[in-house]
Parts: sequence; C-alpha cells; structure tokens
Amino acid sequence: MSMTSQEIRNAFVAFFEAHDHLHIGSAPLVPQDDPTLLFTNAGMVPFKQVFIGQEPPRAPSAVSIQKCVRAGGKHNDLENVGYTGRHHTFFEMLGNFSFGGYFKKEAIRHAWEFLTVTIGLPKERLWVSVYEDDDEAYDLWRDQEQVPEDRILRLGEKDNFWRMGDTGPCGPCTEIHIDQGADIGCGREACQVGCDDDTCDRYLEIWNLVFMQYERDKAGNLTPLPRPCIDTGMGLERLTAICAGVTNNYDTDLFLPIIHRAAELAGIRYGDSADSDTALKVMADHARSLTFLLADGVLPSNEGRGYVLRRILRRAARYGRSIGLKQPFLGSLIEVVVSQMGEAYPELLRAKATLTRIAQGEEERFSHTLDQGLERLNGLLDQVASDGGTTLGGADLFNLYDTYGFPADLAEDIARERDMSVDMAGFSAAMDAQKERARASWKGADGAQANPAYRALAERVGTVDFTGYQAVTGETTVAGLLAGEAEIEAARSGDPVEIVLAATPFYAESGGQIGDAGQLVAQRTDNEMTALVDITDTQRPVAGLIVHKGVVTRGTLKTGDTVLAQVDATRRADITRNHTGTHLLHAILREVLGDHVKQAGSLVEAERLRFDFSHFAPLSERDIELIENRVNEEIRAAVPVQTDEQELEDAIAGGVTALFGEKYEDKVRVVSIGQVSAELCGGVHCHSVGEIGLFKITSEGSVAAGVRRIEAVTGRFALDYIRQRDALLVKSANTLRATPEALAEKAEALLATVRERDKRIEALQRQLTEGGSGNETTEQVAGITVITRRDDGLDVPALRELADRVRNQLGSGTALLASEAEGRVQLLCVVTSDLTDRLKAGNLMKVIAPKVGGKGGGRPDMAQGGGDDVTALGDTLTGFAQLVAEQLAD
Repeated sequence: MSMTSQEIRNAFVAFFEAHDHLHIGSAPLVPQDDPTLLFTNAGMVPFKQVFIGQEPPRAPSAVSIQKCVRAGGKHNDLENVGYTGRHHTFFEMLGNFSFGGYFKKEAIRHAWEFLTVTIGLPKERLWVSVYEDDDEAYDLWRDQEQVPEDRILRLGEKDNFWRMGDTGPCGPCTEIHIDQGADIGCGREACQVGCDDDTCDRYLEIWNLVFMQYERDKAGNLTPLPRPCIDTGMGLERLTAICAGVTNNYDTDLFLPIIHRAAELAGIRYGDSADSDTALKVMADHARSLTFLLADGVLPSNEGRGYVLRRILRRAARYGRSIGLKQPFLGSLIEVVVSQMGEAYPELLRAKATLTRIAQGEEERFSHTLDQGLERLNGLLDQVASDGGTTLGGADLFNLYDTYGFPADLAEDIARERDMSVDMAGFSAAMDAQKERARASWKGADGAQANPAYRALAERVGTVDFTGYQAVTGETTVAGLLAGEAEIEAARSGDPVEIVLAATPFYAESGGQIGDAGQLVAQRTDNEMTALVDITDTQRPVAGLIVHKGVVTRGTLKTGDTVLAQVDATRRADITRNHTGTHLLHAILREVLGDHVKQAGSLVEAERLRFDFSHFAPLSERDIELIENRVNEEIRAAVPVQTDEQELEDAIAGGVTALFGEKYEDKVRVVSIGQVSAELCGGVHCHSVGEIGLFKITSEGSVAAGVRRIEAVTGRFALDYIRQRDALLVKSANTLRATPEALAEKAEALLATVRERDKRIEALQRQLTEGGSGNETTEQVAGITVITRRDDGLDVPALRELADRVRNQLGSGTALLASEAEGRVQLLCVVTSDLTDRLKAGNLMKVIAPKVGGKGGGRPDMAQGGGDDVTALGDTLTGFAQLVAEQLAD
C-alpha cells in the first residue's frame, strides 16, 4: 500500500485513462469563467459550464488532478492551517467525471476498484455512507461490491446531498471512509461514520462521489435532469497520508521536505515542540500556496486575490519569526516546492526564478512594515496612556493588523507588558465587518453568472460566430434582446439594451483587450434604416455568448431584424496598435532585460496600453530609452503580423509564449511578428507592425515586489503625448523666463538658491538652540534640577533637537521646553532615565498641556503636547517646578 504522492498521481490518471477517460490538465487557480469564486476550490470548478449546459464536454468522461486553494471567501481554511492535520490552503483534488455517460453503477465500481485493487486499501477498513433516500446507491454497494450492510450507513442531506448553489444542478452523493483505529477516535461507543465530534479522526472521508441527477428550482422542487452526470473528488493529501500509514497529512512526502528545510534554516528539529511544529506546518502549507498562486499570475496587492496572497505570505513570515527566522526564507522554501512538484506541474520549473524573487521581495517589504507596525503600536499605546486610558480600541488594533499585517496576539502581549489591554471583541467585530464587505464585493461581481437570461440565450442561440478578424462590418441578424434579467422582443428609441447577434465583428473583452464599440443599423429589404443602436461595450458573460451593450438612438429594434454591424473602425485601429505594441514590448523586454521577464497582467485600451511584468529592479533611463528604440526599430521595419491555428502542445513545444493563469483550448491561435515574437492570443492585431506608427513609454513603476508596470501610448496618442509634453516644456520655460533649451540650467540655478536659503534658515535655528537664552530658568526641587526654556519660532524637529541637547547637558533632571509660532504653542518635556521611576514625562505633560488649551502625553522619558492659548504660556512655565514637586510627593 505504500506509495509516494507522485506514484498516486500517476496511478490515478492511468487507471481512468484505461477506462476511457480523457486526461485534462489542471485549470488555473484563478477561475476563468466564474467571477463568484476567488480561487478554484474544487475539482469540478473547471467543468461547471459543462455541467450547467453552457459548454459542450471535450469527451464523455474525464479525469483530472486539479490544484485548489481555499483561503478566502466562503471556503476559507486559513486560520485552521497548522493546528489540524487536515486543513490546507493549497491542495490537489483527484477527480473523475461523466457528462451524461456512465452513472452510479460505473462510478461506484471505478472508485472501489481503484482504492482496493490499484492502491490496495484493505476492504475490511473501508466504510460507505449514502444519502438516506438513495436506495439505488445502497443496493449497488451491497450487491455489486459486496460491502457488508453494517458498513453502509444512510446519512441525511447535510452529509450526503450535494448542490451547486441554492438553485441548479444537485443530487445525492456517496462517500468512502477509512477506519483509522479507535486510538485516534473520540472514544465513545456510539462513534461511527459521520461522528459529530470535530476532534474525531477515526472514520476519515477519502472520496466523495456526487450523482448530479436533479435540477432544484427557487421553490426547492427537484426535477430529474435529462442527462445525469458524475462529479467526484478525492484529496491527494489525505490519500497520501493513508498510503504512508500516518494520520497527519504533514507527515508525508508532500510536506516533510519543506518542513525539514524550514527547520534547518531555523536551527530546530521537527517534533521537538508543539509550538514550533505548528509554525513549521504553517510555513510548509503556505509555501505551497504561494508557489502555485504566483505561478498562476496572482500578485501581492491590497485587494481581492492579491490581498489573500499577501495575507498568506505575511502569515508564513510571522510564523517564521516566531521560531527565530529574521532573514527572508520563503524563497528557499519555494525552491523545495518547485523541486517536489515540478514533474507534475512543469510551469513551476519555468517560473522558478520569478517566484522566488517575488516572494523574497515581498517578504523583505513585510519585515520593514512589521517594524513599522511595532512603531505604530507603541504610538497608539502612548496615545491611549496620554488620554488616561488603559485599553487599545478594537478598531485601532484591526487597522494595525490590516495595514501592517501585525498579529493581534503580539499586540496583546506588548500591551500587557505596559499594564494595558486590547479590545479583542472590537477587533473581532471589525474583522467580521471586513469579511462581510468582502463577501458583498464578490457577490457584486456575480452579475453575469447570476443572470439566467444569459444562460437561456446561450442555450437557444448557441455559440456566436466572431467575424471580426476579417472585417469590422458585416450583415447579421438579431438573435436576442435583453433588458435587465428579462429577454424582450423589441427595444425602442432611448432604451438601454443588450443585444445578441447570430454572428458579429465586435470583439468581446478578453485577454486584457477591451470590448469593441460602434453601431448597429437595422434595415428593411429596401435598405431603408428602421433603427439605429449605439454600441458602447461588448462582453462575453458566458462561454460562447457575445453580448453588445448599447442604447437605441432611433427607431425600434426587434428580435429577428437584419442589421448591419459596424465596429468603430478608428477606435478598433487604436486598440490593435496598442495590442500589437504590447506583444512587441513583451518580446523586447525579454531581449533587453532577460528571459526572467514574464507577463503578469495587461490592459489594452484605445488610448493606451498597460503591461505588468516580472522584474526585480526599477528600469533606468537608459533601459527605457533602449526599449523604446528597439520597439520603434521593429515598427519601422514594418514586419507583417501573422496568425495561424495550431495544436496547443505543438505550439508550446515550438517555443510560443503562453501566459500562466490563462485557460487554453486544444486548438490555439498563434500571433507571430517575424522572428521577434510568437504568443498565444485571441485578440485583434495590426496586419503589419508598421501600422503602430510610434511607440512611447509614459511611465514605469512598481506594482508589487518583483513586478514592474509600464504604461505606453502608440500611434496618434503617442503624437498627442509628445505635443503635450512640448507645450508643457514651453510653458515652464516662459514661467521661468528662459528658453526651452536653457530651462534645465535655469531650474538648477533656482534650486541651488532655494537650497542655500534653507541652509541659512537651519543655521539660524541651530544658533538659536545652541546659544544661551534669556528665557531659561534653572531651579532645584527636592535635589532635582528643573529647567524651563522658551525659544519662539522653532518648529517641532528643532524643538526635539534642542530637547536632546538640554537633556545631555542636564545629566540628571527634568526640563520643559516651549516654543510659540503662528499662534500655536509646542511643548516638550524630558526626564533623564535615572529619574523615570519617580517622575514621568508623560504624566507631567497630561497636566501641562491643558494649561495652554491643548492635550499631550508620551513616554516616561519624553512627552509632547501643545495648544493654542499663547497667553497662558508664561504661567505654565513658571508653575512647572511646583508641578514637579507635587508629582514627586505623590
């Protein structure tokens, strides 16, 4: 029974291929056709459109090993990772599927044969659960597979009935479980499959077989599907643990190499401490998630998927610090993941350098923000103390966590050291509110998927033929009209409308290229116009369906009308210039900067292009100039842009650039520009790169650690950009009374003058703070030197510099320094460190600041305050010695 994880992968695919299943590779972790999901979280997600009838299956039966992430949204296991042996943010789901072909009999036979024969699990340890009303499944297990009836349990809807959503496809399921032994169970005599004790691991679910045989409507009624399907899922991590004879997924070859590398870096051993073991498990799990998310094009950011990635990375980094790792280590762990998983997922090998560099850069940044978080926390606690409080508010604590990734438990420990507490209930409430906002935002992205009219139209119309590669105009017919979620027969002048055509030259937004705009002209047989529609956008809400969004500006448009579809040719030409320019830019970046450059995102509009790519340093002016020159050299060469269709495997083998995270069909479109560029792309392009005319980079900057962004313009917009810059240059020169040619020299001279004046001002302030003051007094209070001093006109930095100088001169004592400027009083109180056990600057400032109409506080050795009552400043300084005496007496 002992098998490695790779042997299990190979055996699973080989078994089902031998049973006429098509092996389909893992889809990206970012769902391509389902905006309701943050990440692909189950093996069936890539087949969702097939199950609901929106896409035809590539084969009657399929087998896949799907990479999955559950770390955000509805399916979120993040906080449990490391504390249980079963929860992971990244996992692999083994699955076999039937799209209207075989059903329960064959699915049960395949599962039992694979587990008991191919894998060799002992039958006497396997148990089965079925839906309580599914007599067919019960009988198949009993009669076909000879499972004893006392090991077949009927469970309710909660355990053994699956649904895709509140409505839609659903059906009973049957699960296979393994008895891992009473010693890891809950100990109750009544313990059995489906045990409600969350800590009980005795009966471990291995495989879930879903019999998708009903359609559920809004009223909850079930209608049999005309073509029942099979959807199964089995976690590789659990099966690997079972085959290894262990009860913890982390004690398998999927995790142990990563854990041992982390332990080696920290100078500890796995198994020595429960706390350090938890940290090592978290780091191993998160390293796997980071590796695959980065490889699929997810980049660290402050929203959406990028925010989840950033949370995973920072959580791993925090746990690393908890076991003594002060230097970046995630890159090293990612290298282990790549070496482990590269055979199963070759894209990891190609992206290895990029993955490690992005992770290291982000980790380095987090180390800095963690230090900033400590500084911010101390400032917040100082403020609480200065206001007379003892508890840090939950909202402040959450902002600290959300902004800096600062751990709430660490904040609690630091507050406790200062005899303070934190509002954990308020923190939890703020966290829940953010989760609710996140859920609401993802529900908001659900519009296209939630609109049943799209699905109905797609079923009736079928795949809409795109003719826009050949022409920007074409005669076609109106296949359907939509207003909101309802299909309508006609739209009148002034009505917003969504239009589905039988065929269209309008390109639907995809691959970073925005959708086309233009007009539809409805005509009678005598060519007289009966309706005019302005199209503002074109989208593809479900597979195969192209929807034109616009407004009827004249007449009435009806379903069945013949229309002349006219893409805005000028706008399309601008878009094609930017799209072809993007391909050229990508190729030249790799040529100039190196093969590590990978596309990380793009946007192609009519007015500009935006290109994100992996690179680890800002581009120099020389780099940008060289890139611009090379792109424009290729444009002047006017090389033809060629497109052809190839088999995906042939295109990849031929060196064509494919983008991580993109979902490709078996047949792909290859766009080639001479010997410079060859990419998989479904967008529209120039016929020759000479049509681009001119290429100009407008900005270059950082998007995330290890990811840069270039924005550029082409064609007429490049010319407009240069003219605007020239006009700005002339305006600036006129303002400074110089010629454009002499502008830089004149600006440098003015800047030098300003700098000289700043130096003179600083020197005058320094003379003021260093010299004696007629407003300084010195007294002795209970043997302690007490100084008060007023120096008007000083800003806060100068006052702090003066405070440091006075404290150094004091040796032992306290001082109150004041300055008035523009009607505002600034106060600084210092107490030398030998006296802070008897006298605290923060406490003194709480009394002093209100006297000048303000407030203040701070640390025992230094505190700051201020107010706007200048008239009270003299009495405040005079009374300082008495205040010190009172504080000493308390």
